[in-house]
Amino acid sequence: MELTRRTFSAVAGTTVLGLVLGGGSSGAVAPSGAGRTVPTGPPPPPPAADGRRHEVGFDRYSLLVDGRRLVLWSGELQPFRLPSPSLWRDVLEKMRAHGYNAVEVPLAWNQHSPAPGRYDFTGVRDLGLFLRTAAGAGLYVVLRPGPRIGADVDAGGLPGWLAGIAAADRPRHEREWLRRVDAIAGRHLYTAGGGTVLLYRLPEGEPRGQVRADGIDVPLVHGDTAVRRAEDAAEERRRRLGDLAGGSVTPQGALAFGGVSWGWLGAPPVPAAYDEGAAFDGGRKATERLAPVHQIGQLLRHVPDLSKLEPAAEVRAGDRRVTVRHLANPDTGTQVYVLRNDSDQDVTTKLPGTAVQTPVPVAARDAKLLVTGMSMGGDRKLGYATVQPMLFLGAGRQDIAVFVGRYGEMAQVVLDCPSQPETTRLDAEAAWAYDQGRLHVTAPLGVGGLTRVLVEGGGSDRPLVLVFADDATSLRLWPYETPSGKVLVYGPALLRGVTLDGSTAKLTGDVRAATGLEVWGPRGLTGLTWNGTTPRVTLTRAGSVTVAAPAPGTAPMPGAPAPALPALTNWRRRTENPESAPDFDDGDWTAADKRTSSGPTPVPQGQPVLFADDYGFPYGDVWYRARLTDAAGLTSVRLAHRTGGQGLVLAWLDGEPLGAGRGTADGETTTVLKLPQALRERFRGRSEGVLSVLVRPGPHDDGWTARGLTAVTFGGAAAKARWRVRGAAAPDPVRGPLNNGGLYGEREGWHLPGLDDGDWAAAKLPRADRRQGVTWYRTRFRLSVPKNVDTAVGLVLEDAPGRAYRTQIFLNGWNLGQYVNGGAQHTFVLPGGILRTRGDNTLALAVLAEGTTAAGPGEVRLTVLGSAAGGVPVEPVAAPGR
Repeated sequence: MELTRRTFSAVAGTTVLGLVLGGGSSGAVAPSGAGRTVPTGPPPPPPAADGRRHEVGFDRYSLLVDGRRLVLWSGELQPFRLPSPSLWRDVLEKMRAHGYNAVEVPLAWNQHSPAPGRYDFTGVRDLGLFLRTAAGAGLYVVLRPGPRIGADVDAGGLPGWLAGIAAADRPRHEREWLRRVDAIAGRHLYTAGGGTVLLYRLPEGEPRGQVRADGIDVPLVHGDTAVRRAEDAAEERRRRLGDLAGGSVTPQGALAFGGVSWGWLGAPPVPAAYDEGAAFDGGRKATERLAPVHQIGQLLRHVPDLSKLEPAAEVRAGDRRVTVRHLANPDTGTQVYVLRNDSDQDVTTKLPGTAVQTPVPVAARDAKLLVTGMSMGGDRKLGYATVQPMLFLGAGRQDIAVFVGRYGEMAQVVLDCPSQPETTRLDAEAAWAYDQGRLHVTAPLGVGGLTRVLVEGGGSDRPLVLVFADDATSLRLWPYETPSGKVLVYGPALLRGVTLDGSTAKLTGDVRAATGLEVWGPRGLTGLTWNGTTPRVTLTRAGSVTVAAPAPGTAPMPGAPAPALPALTNWRRRTENPESAPDFDDGDWTAADKRTSSGPTPVPQGQPVLFADDYGFPYGDVWYRARLTDAAGLTSVRLAHRTGGQGLVLAWLDGEPLGAGRGTADGETTTVLKLPQALRERFRGRSEGVLSVLVRPGPHDDGWTARGLTAVTFGGAAAKARWRVRGAAAPDPVRGPLNNGGLYGEREGWHLPGLDDGDWAAAKLPRADRRQGVTWYRTRFRLSVPKNVDTAVGLVLEDAPGRAYRTQIFLNGWNLGQYVNGGAQHTFVLPGGILRTRGDNTLALAVLAEGTTAAGPGEVRLTVLGSAAGGVPVEPVAAPGR
């Protein structure tokens, strides 16, 4: 249940409210709606682990932090999808720079617990390190420990071993999981000054008593755990403005960073890439969805009027395809209008009964936020604007107001001024006129980059710089707060930090393409440094400092160099699946002779339990072997299996291929494999044999439906089978329980760096082998990316259509995803840290082929997903080998 203005009035003053946000103990305070009223004012400063106690509460308008209003502007980042702890800092700093003030952090229980009672919070699972990094980036944390965190993770995040636990015993293990998380989170609570954990989110129905007993005293939030994904920037803007208009005090963050479903992490419908709908893609680059997040986040940070809004008089647009939500700040009188166009046509409409006196364009299936009556410094007020304000701040001697919108849109801004100001166009695209106490300014957005207009006088002794930008240009505008005052930077792809040293501003950040650099800052600013270099600068009429080009015709700041990537050659090849041979020794395998299952899937009558989970093999490939008796006359084998839509089964009888079957997304699939004529002849007078089945199961659904074989019956004979099963070996102590399955090559370490593959056969790609089973390919490559360049690298796999195979990708022993020929995903992110961008790497591919067609790999190559001069230091992620 999210707390909104609508729900607040229904629950305020009742015990229900305590269950919604659970405030009232230690540093957290109860709602203030029934007591004092907190006026509109500046938000609290960026949070830090400052060692001081803080009060956290709320009223019907917003959260309250130390008596100041905070509009939570959060985005979800799933740390387990970025298995490179040093890059957590990179993404968190990008989030903070782009207007987020909070990060929502779900935790996947299955990443941390390989067995009952065993928990691991080290390496890529170091929760304490993540929380310290978030605090260092100046972000509040909304912690979401589950136990279930949603359907985009295998089994909703529950660990595989839980399938073997009786249902009545599972709550005890869930409580133990929360205790382990709370022991770490308790050291990082914002209330106690140990960190920036501000809220703690539990699923609906999850009891809060234990969490309180564990010492978690920040407000508890109950709510849905579904990930919000926007199709494009317009949908992101509609959703975000809908949250703002609806007054959600604790909104669920949309997906900020996607990342990868490495290992066997992903949920049934989710590919290895987890970028759909994210503001930052797997290569940590901004997507189009980021512009509205950036613009609205900066507005909420720098215009406090929007932190205290209540519904105002109904407004109907002149064109009924546009709906309007009218809100007002009761302290300042500022009026806010959220316009939403759900039609498929661009609409330009009037807003009768409002201060907006000119038609306003709203793009198809988009939304727009308009503000009237906002202070623009001194006695100047914003009469109205046809575009959205992005920020208003004071930097040194001047005020700066930024307005944003679509490229090419003609922005109109009207200022109410008690006297005529002196107005100067600083860029040729703008026009202005003053009439009857109003300054009218127009500018086309995006044409020529920024458009600036200087307004002096008109009711204030501080100059006002009006800045106009389109969506793309707005993503290069960076407000920043320092102890000496606010700074606004224009130009780079990212601003990470600003330190003021006398008259010099020392800036750090990233540059992708060649750009300029312009800085507005405190009074007396005359010099700049950028990432430690000292460029030549000039002062402008806009009160800013700009970097001069080093030579005529060049950009003031060059773009990032494009690193050269090597071709992947010198492949080595080796076939496996000895388990299919009739004389393979399976004496140490687990006997599959259980008759009852702890899971929800019924055991077929007359069959032993064959579910892989019940034998401790919840992840990756699983081998089954059955010794058959009374098999004389055998003509077919009928395999019933639950493998999900990505699943596959391969079968051999006495070492001879029987064929393959694929899973379906829903329920059980039956694959009937007829014996070839030669095998039929063999079993006419023979009653014994060995059936071998390799099952590649897809991820578990949220209900823990079984994976693996469910039943095996035989045609032509009443054969009996004694089953043994084998899956993954002991979990990798560094890479975790979801990294490996039960392929022979995995059990023998063929995926690991340091393996001596000198006796493997040399191979060239592309390949066109026709063989049912598993073949491995290995190569090594070296990268030499410059130290001051952050390059995201991907692996591309391509092949001819119609080839029935799939490839498991291992980089330095880390399982980074599955390529399915003919599937949608061809590019796989190789996370920095796991990838040695300045060193040697080992790439291993396990090809699982159905044998009905030629099988690859086809083309396999490296590609640059993005490159920036700057970045953060990337520490190698442990990758133990043989």
